[in-house]
Amino acid sequence: MADPHIVSLGCRLNIAESETIRALLAGRDTVVVNSCAVTNSAVAETRAAIRRARRDRPAAEIVVTGCAAQIDPASFAAMPEVDRVIGNAEKLSPQAWDASAPVVVGDIMQVRDTAPHLASAFAAHARAFVEVQNGCDHRCTFCAIPYGRGNSRSVPAGGVIDRISALVDAGYREVVLTGVDLTSYGPDLPGAPSLGMLVERILTHVPKLERLRLSSLDSVEIDDRLFDLIAHEPRILPHVHLSFQAGDDMILKRMKRRHSRAQAVALVARLKAARPDIAIGADLIAGFPTEDATMFANTRALIDDCDIVHAHIFPYSPREGTPAARMPQVAPDVRKARAAELRAAAATRKASWLRTLVGTEQDVLIERPGDRGHAGNFAEVRFPAPLPSVRPERVEGRVPGAGASTGSARTEWVGEVARLLITATDGLTLHAQILPRQGEVSPQATEGAETPPSRSSHTPPPPSRSACHLPLAGEDLVPNHSAPSLQKAIA
Repeated sequence: MADPHIVSLGCRLNIAESETIRALLAGRDTVVVNSCAVTNSAVAETRAAIRRARRDRPAAEIVVTGCAAQIDPASFAAMPEVDRVIGNAEKLSPQAWDASAPVVVGDIMQVRDTAPHLASAFAAHARAFVEVQNGCDHRCTFCAIPYGRGNSRSVPAGGVIDRISALVDAGYREVVLTGVDLTSYGPDLPGAPSLGMLVERILTHVPKLERLRLSSLDSVEIDDRLFDLIAHEPRILPHVHLSFQAGDDMILKRMKRRHSRAQAVALVARLKAARPDIAIGADLIAGFPTEDATMFANTRALIDDCDIVHAHIFPYSPREGTPAARMPQVAPDVRKARAAELRAAAATRKASWLRTLVGTEQDVLIERPGDRGHAGNFAEVRFPAPLPSVRPERVEGRVPGAGASTGSARTEWVGEVARLLITATDGLTLHAQILPRQGEVSPQATEGAETPPSRSSHTPPPPSRSACHLPLAGEDLVPNHSAPSLQKAIA
């Protein structure tokens, strides 16, 4: 019996939802395209994925869901390759998948609650993604996502804690909290808890959770409680992604963002002062309507002023029905050129940062296919040497993404955390060697390789589990899409 194939485009929230869909459709010959609508390019990529799916599996049922399908269901239903269209609110409901109607799309603005997903495993991912929030109450002038996701709503803390506990018991060592506007968590719940309060409860009630990563944050909504947790809690990984979008005050005002350039720079300065090893990521839009050369230069300078080493750069994409689409537009070739200049500046900044990590020790989550991964600061790490054949003592159950079906020693390590010595960088990724456990000799040492002096720069795991002093690494956090969300990075 054929298994469902899920094509997940765009944000990390889509990744989490795709795994629930996979569980709902077990045993069905269905291809689901979980779409993105953050840019016009994302919508075009959705259409390309639909056509490719029909070519690859001509007999399968093709279903389109996600933000693009929610916003414009009729256009997707009209595609000859598509059998059904299911809305964002309905896609996690078994009843919607069992219905016969070709279009099952309700009014997303009427949805008032959300719930933790049922997925207990994440195909091809070494980390787990847990939705804690959905929707957005803000109306940035460039953004169509609220019309695909609806108004902001939060998952009660008890459900989040139960989900994370189950994932940790299943073997996951890193969990990512996801949402459309993650920092708006809580006002719709009894007592109006904040995201910081939720994180505190997770860390208290799931003591075996080793690595907690937060997806994109709106800088203006980071309160003192959340700031202190990010700055001082070792189980929260030293990496934040901030939805800055621009570095010029007039452009920020026209975007209807709620922070100023000075506030963005001040926040990063405070984070760096409190936790010097923290890595800063950000979304930036090039060529927003009315942007002139001086305004663009201010955004370009923000990369250095905020030490942005994980930059998501997008040329502005006018979305039909948004206020920005009616503003005076920057020429498409200028938008494209400015985006290229931002990417080049960000690449230079990242390469400089990666060079500072050479000689440090990093705890790396091993990802598929078993020769790469990401450190806590989200630097990608690659490791070329063969893996030890003996598995670590830590294993208590299944390992996420383990290659039991293939018997591959390399994939058997996927989902483990390895302490690696960073030996070099090519400007894009880090390269590392095994740090042997006590009494062992690294494979590189036996071949006469020189080992540079190390500077410890890892986040120590909690006492309940120790990092495996072994090699490896893994897959990108956001699959199948070159443009993660612009909005509060639904990531």
